[in-house]
Amino acid sequence: MPVYTLPELPYDYSALAPVISPEIIELHHDKHHAAYVKGANDTLEQLAEARDKEAWRSVNGLEKNLAFHLSGHILHSVYWTNMTGDGGGEPLAADGVGDLADALIESFGSFAGFKAQLTKASATTQGSGWGALAYEPLSGRLVIEQVYDHQGNAGQGSVPILVFDAWEHAFYLQYKNQKVDFIEAMWQVVNWQDVARRYEAAKSRADVLLLTP
Repeated sequence: MPVYTLPELPYDYSALAPVISPEIIELHHDKHHAAYVKGANDTLEQLAEARDKEAWRSVNGLEKNLAFHLSGHILHSVYWTNMTGDGGGEPLAADGVGDLADALIESFGSFAGFKAQLTKASATTQGSGWGALAYEPLSGRLVIEQVYDHQGNAGQGSVPILVFDAWEHAFYLQYKNQKVDFIEAMWQVVNWQDVARRYEAAKSRADVLLLTP
């Protein structure tokens, strides 16, 4: 039985139009994300087989494949719920996301400063990757990360709470080579309720990283 499964979309393919076309959502979820889920499950089976055969020389490569596919699965699972057709704007206390709004100001100086930094990080990823707002548990602050491919250049233990997919498959059919235009448009569909929920969940388990005797 597969360990990992493809989550259902929380909306239909057209829900994020015109920011993201139905065609992109369908291909991105049903093909690309599904491939990462399959890749993670297949790699787990290959790792088990390699251990049984004591084929240790192949294990390092398989572990790298698992990190790639599993991280792709995790980031995409966050990505889908980070968006809504009724999203956008700024997180406001009146909308029940005041703690998140305060944390963004504390960590980045202002919402505008946060928005500019995540936009730049997402738009300038070299090759394929992501821009991510993450909770860093040792400092209790929010940080911006550039995630190369799916798993590189991220702090150990940091939890992604808002992710922008900057791989070409996320935007090319609609935005061509204008990645910046896609990232700018993404702000119109951010689901701040979901980001705030992820922020609170990340804070609740922040004390498990450095355990003391």
